[in-house]
Amino acid sequence: MANGNLDRFLGGSLLSVLVRLIFISLLVGAAMAFLGLTPRGLFDAVARFLRSLGDLGFGAVREVGQWVLAGALVVIPIWLLSRLFASRR
Repeated sequence: MANGNLDRFLGGSLLSVLVRLIFISLLVGAAMAFLGLTPRGLFDAVARFLRSLGDLGFGAVREVGQWVLAGALVVIPIWLLSRLFASRR
């Protein structure tokens, strides 16, 4: 019973989810390398962004709001489609 709950939470068996995550991580890592992005560079960008929140005040809050809206334009339709296709199973 507990294993079924874990499988439901993960979206499949532990091994299959692990294999999918490794494969997706490989694809994302290759795309990042192609674009010249590094984990350290991303970390530094996030750190600069967080520092800019304090430096810029409300201008940064507005920028974050714009980022949230831009991200939502991509994330919400993908989430909605994934939920619609998942409900048909």
